[in-house]
Amino acid sequence: MSNDESRAAFTGEARANVLRLSGPCERWDERDADFIREILDLVGDKWSMLVIGALAVGDARYSDLDTTIPAISPRMLTLTLKRLQRSGLVDRTAYAEVPPRVEYSLTGLGASLLSAVEPLAAWSAQQRTEIRRHQDAYDMSTPRSA
Repeated sequence: MSNDESRAAFTGEARANVLRLSGPCERWDERDADFIREILDLVGDKWSMLVIGALAVGDARYSDLDTTIPAISPRMLTLTLKRLQRSGLVDRTAYAEVPPRVEYSLTGLGASLLSAVEPLAAWSAQQRTEIRRHQDAYDMSTPRSA
């Protein structure tokens, strides 16, 4: 990184240049744009939408979610649930029973997110063949690196 790049990164000049770009993000100020990025990072990660989708059918225990979501590690399931709970998308209810029972459920906010993402999922399913065709063509034309 050059001295100019280091200075720009430290002073936020590079960030200011990004915010001046036109497009859909120009309507939000820096504070809103940062928050939007944070939320998109949350819902766009590998596991969050799978957890929210699993909870869309009803309350679930941790073990149910672990079984329902293929290939998620216990650590990632725990971290994802905590992040979703922190943002108000998922509720955690602990019952004072022996053995203890904990259930997770979608909040109204989480359900509204699901309804916002469903059109994107539908678009993905509708465009699957064309997207795969483009991916295959790209993969065939791009040399593999060692």
